[in-house]
Amino acid sequence: MTRLRFDLAAIADQIGREKQGARVLDVGCGDGALMAALEADHGADVRGVELDPVKVERCVSRGLSVVQGDANTDLANYPDKAFDFAVLARTLQTTNRPDKVLEELLRVADVAFVSFPNFAHWGTRAALMFGGKMPVTNALPVSWYETENIHHVTVEDFRALAAKKGAKITAEWNFANERAIGPVGANWRAEYAVFELSR
Repeated sequence: MTRLRFDLAAIADQIGREKQGARVLDVGCGDGALMAALEADHGADVRGVELDPVKVERCVSRGLSVVQGDANTDLANYPDKAFDFAVLARTLQTTNRPDKVLEELLRVADVAFVSFPNFAHWGTRAALMFGGKMPVTNALPVSWYETENIHHVTVEDFRALAAKKGAKITAEWNFANERAIGPVGANWRAEYAVFELSR
């Protein structure tokens, strides 16, 4: 099995359990680590979309099927239910309209996986309360003026968005210090969250 970042490992394991040889779209695929793992470990047919041309070039040089594209606009080019799974890992909070992107994920795939840093984590709250400044943490590793994050989503915000969009949350994983934690108090305890959704 390929070693992956903890949120990607949860997604890959779940996809492997649900369907070997799945058709997967990885939106904001970065360096292609998830794509390569899904192909190698689960026989998946994976396509990637990535905004950064340097990362696209790296993926293509590794033999991965990646195109340069923007999650904000280019998902509209894919037909309905073209994929079994769509993945948006640590990208939702960087999109212009997360609600529209979520709709598109659920249109192009039967199941969507979304992971994001939880801006309601107790460490973030404490840094704001006691320091009065936007924090730099493991989940938010750069200063506010360097970050790609434009929407500050929390676990509860995402649950509410899913309900508003008529999406069913079929599984949820929460992480603190790169370890899985239970769902109780996840809105303040989790540094990262991963959701599996369907319609």
